[in-house]
Amino acid sequence: MFLMQKNTDKLVEILGLADLINPNHDEIVGRYHAGEELQDAETFAKDEMKFPSGESLPLCWLDANYRQH
Repeated sequence: MFLMQKNTDKLVEILGLADLINPNHDEIVGRYHAGEELQDAETFAKDEMKFPSGESLPLCWLDANYRQH
């Protein structure tokens, strides 16, 4: 799955989908999708990510207490 970093608009390939959908994890492992060579894996803050279409991530992926809001 690919997401986009909000502040740079760079595509990031998400390597840990379980971490992405778990609201108790604030960070995800991924790698930039740029150039011809495979980039090294890095840690990204979930709240800095969005879908390539520009939509925000679902609140249930970011906040374990989303039902109380």
